[in-house]
Amino acid sequence: MRTLHVVLQVADPDRAVAFYTAVGYEVVGRVADSPAGKLTMLKLPDDDVVSVELVFDAGGAAGNRGSGLSHLVIQVEAMDATVTDLRAKGIEVTEPESPDGSADVLTSWITDPDGNRIELVQWPAGHADGMTAADWA
Repeated sequence: MRTLHVVLQVADPDRAVAFYTAVGYEVVGRVADSPAGKLTMLKLPDDDVVSVELVFDAGGAAGNRGSGLSHLVIQVEAMDATVTDLRAKGIEVTEPESPDGSADVLTSWITDPDGNRIELVQWPAGHADGMTAADWA
């Protein structure tokens, strides 16, 4: 088993797509009319598969935002360059910090237009992509 993607309900699909593409996501496809609403599928450039699906339901389901989602986590290669790029695009970014007090791991936070929190993580050199059992050994 593996997680396929996260679904986020959004209040304004155009505003949400503009935000996520500014962060670096690419639009893979769209479904204009589904039982769930208007769907937009996104992936990051180095991903092979969709990792985020944005859902807009003009009928009001978007009012259920926040029902269980804590945050998304995006791995970045260079925190300083990422923060500089996002700020240049008008996206507010918290100052990077190290959760363990070392210079090896850096995290920062952004928030999308619908209030969904996104953690940016820079792993230390040589760390596997994503978290593995080795991180808990």
